[in-house]
Amino acid sequence: MSEERLDTEAAIERLNQALRLQYRSALQYTLASGSIFGLEQLALGDRLWEFAAAELADTRALVEKIAALGGEPSTEVATHRFVGEAEEAVEWIIESEEESIDALQAAIEPTGREGRSEALEHLLEHIILRKQNQVDFLSRARRRD
Repeated sequence: MSEERLDTEAAIERLNQALRLQYRSALQYTLASGSIFGLEQLALGDRLWEFAAAELADTRALVEKIAALGGEPSTEVATHRFVGEAEEAVEWIIESEEESIDALQAAIEPTGREGRSEALEHLLEHIILRKQNQVDFLSRARRRD
């Protein structure tokens, strides 16, 4: 039985699709953390800044992986926007992060079953888990009941 191999070209392509969204994630969290206002929002701003730092660290991990596979990391950034009102900013971030999570999930498909494939799959799963935890936090933050 032959081992399923990493499709390097497809992996690089999908990682770059996820990377452009990952750049946006780091920017969106940074924008929101520094621009929301009001006493009740100050703690949220600090938490969003923590999320921005985690997003940036994962951005670097994706860039490193693309380079290690012999690819050229994308410099394209997905559409981002400034939203000054906290509730709207949280809604936009949740929407953006769900798209990002889907792109990371899609990047798992060409990974194969060899050792380096499993490492790539686990990296992507770790990023997805962290991002989903952030989305869950933001979903709880926006609830009013």
